[in-house]
Amino acid sequence: MSAEKLVRQLRGELDDAGLRGSVLVRDLHADDEIGIEPDLVFPIASLVKIPLAVATLERVRAGELDGARRIEVQPGRIPGAAPTGVSKFRHPAVIAVDDLLYLSMSVSDNAAADALFELTPPAQVTSILGRLGICGINVRHPLRDLTDTPAERFDDGDADLAQAIAIAAGTGGRGHRIPQLDITEANAGSARAFVDLLQQLWMPSSIAPEVRARVRELMAANVIRHRLAPDFVADASTWSSKTGTLLNLRHEVGVVEHADGQVFAVAVLTESRIAAITQPAAEAVMARVARRLRDEIRSGWAHVRSSHGETSAERHASASRVEEW
Repeated sequence: MSAEKLVRQLRGELDDAGLRGSVLVRDLHADDEIGIEPDLVFPIASLVKIPLAVATLERVRAGELDGARRIEVQPGRIPGAAPTGVSKFRHPAVIAVDDLLYLSMSVSDNAAADALFELTPPAQVTSILGRLGICGINVRHPLRDLTDTPAERFDDGDADLAQAIAIAAGTGGRGHRIPQLDITEANAGSARAFVDLLQQLWMPSSIAPEVRARVRELMAANVIRHRLAPDFVADASTWSSKTGTLLNLRHEVGVVEHADGQVFAVAVLTESRIAAITQPAAEAVMARVARRLRDEIRSGWAHVRSSHGETSAERHASASRVEEW
């Protein structure tokens, strides 16, 4: 099957699942990539915690912040606003900056992330990203803004109404009556922008090695693994990622590293037109589409390897390991 036919088929599978997506998979050694609308911009929800971590760690590296500094964090004030972390605490807690990073990334703790945004506001995060050459991701607001949507105005039994509003209130130009879903007002980015960021985190780049290593460690510690992880985790591979979820948005971006040296960045950003909170079948389709695109690139890599012995990817991987050391 040609790559073009595969993309058409997979786009159809997403559509059948009620999804539209921005999807991109890239071989981080060879730079080969394949995607579906990879430049389509979405509100990014909790994916913003990756650039927040980069900016925070860059400030720690520069001596502007102390990772051991302890911050008093208030518990979440909106019942049900977040499923995990300090957001569920009943009392204030004192937590070090390094540990706030862990909570923000590993369990997607919004209260921990907002404590970090108090230290490095959205505009400063965007400025740091620009200085590091990270483009295409706009950081405009803290995480607490995500808890002021129609979802917080309905009882649990009417939660599908918030989903219906989210689906119906968008415009053809990616605007939205709900500000958190309007790409001109929300934190926003595309699959390509996140794959570019992942490439800078996994490969030598303008980001300092110690910052890259810590963000990779934090992404590997992600415990939310029901979306893409089932199709990428194996004994001979590791999956490091971050999810993002808001109303009808379901995202995940990550990197799969295979024991044979192959490394692929994967970004899947989607919006659903089905008014349901829980959609495991749709998430299974997201994972399957991403894996099929990875397999398409991987099959070409295997052919080159069998024809020419050691690949440029393997030589590049060796050089990268030496530089990191």
